[in-house]
Amino acid sequence: MARSVPWLGGVVLSLAVSGPIPSVAQEESAAVERGKYIFQATGGCGCHTDYANGGAFLAGGRAIETPFGTIYGTNITPDPETGIGGWSDEDFLRAMTEGIGPDGTMYYPVFPYTTFTRMTREDVLDLRAYLVSVPPVKQENKPPELGFPFSVRAGLTAWRLLNFDAGTFEPLADQSTEWNRGAYITNALAHCGECHTPRGATGALNEEMHYAGSKEGPEGELAPNITPDEKTGIGSWSVADITWFLQTGFEPGGDDAQGLMREVIDHGYQYLEASDLQAIAAYLKSLTAIHNEIESTEP
Repeated sequence: MARSVPWLGGVVLSLAVSGPIPSVAQEESAAVERGKYIFQATGGCGCHTDYANGGAFLAGGRAIETPFGTIYGTNITPDPETGIGGWSDEDFLRAMTEGIGPDGTMYYPVFPYTTFTRMTREDVLDLRAYLVSVPPVKQENKPPELGFPFSVRAGLTAWRLLNFDAGTFEPLADQSTEWNRGAYITNALAHCGECHTPRGATGALNEEMHYAGSKEGPEGELAPNITPDEKTGIGSWSVADITWFLQTGFEPGGDDAQGLMREVIDHGYQYLEASDLQAIAAYLKSLTAIHNEIESTEP
């Protein structure tokens, strides 16, 4: 197909076009579909839906227990008053990658902007395209219930200086395309380290124990060691075992995932392409094995 474009001096230049030009609606629809996939790769953003109490999809209100108090998931539906409907692209980018709201509020790091900062601009904006496509729900956000001094947001300035390194994921030239894809999904989108890496006294991740498990994961749940340690981690799991687990929730020994892990599989990981799940598995198998016995504190 060809189209004519006015040129200097009234001359008409004919441009060859290989196919129909996508409409704005088609481009927006494609962005929504890509954003839905990013949403699933994050595990379905379950912290923003109060499933236990029948809450509306992504309308917030879910209580997230931390050692410092309780923080509630926020409304991320496109409601213009109580959700993100009034946010611009730059507002959303800043919130996701810098942890700062449109009004300048610094977010508590229970919202994993410290991990989402590694996302590409394109993926963040595609995610926003999906979120603004879901039904808006008018529901006010609940304020956090934190004791002093954690209730004082000004303290986050110092915390950020010590613990927050902003920056998009950079592929490693000496690693394969599959490895880099797995590293990006695991460390930027799925934010696995937020649960599976133990934290220090200030709540920052202990990077020396990267993915070695935590006794105090989100909502007080135990998060197992997912490094390839043979005795305390998943060293005996094959790439196929890990891929199968992320698709179905079933471990090689027959046990099935429970709690938050079951949620992120059901609402997210099971929908990912097999090649992406295999990339995650390949990345996890490449990690340094860390011996770290994680035992439940329940009687």
